Amino acid sequence: MKAETESMYSNQAWTLVDLPTNIKPIGCKWVYRRKRGPDGRVETFKARLVAKRYTQKEGIDYEETFSLIAMLKSIRILLSIVAHLDYKI
Repeated sequence: MKAETESMYSNQAWTLVDLPTNIKPIGCKWVYRRKRGPDGRVETFKARLVAKRYTQKEGIDYEETFSLIAMLKSIRILLSIVAHLDYKI
């Protein structure tokens, strides 16, 4: 949790602002996950801070959903496709 919090601060993931009057803030919670290796042993522990989506209303609390995280596996697939394409300039 500490590493995730420090990462959010260093990447300037949010800007702290004053809460407007008569507005209820959206809660958040920590989600924990154990990442296991091929042999089944725990390699690392992951922690992620997420908003409680069931309290949000579309059009009021958010306009669209998105994710800033790209899976390393996806990047490798894209790079391998690009490496195997034969472009002539």
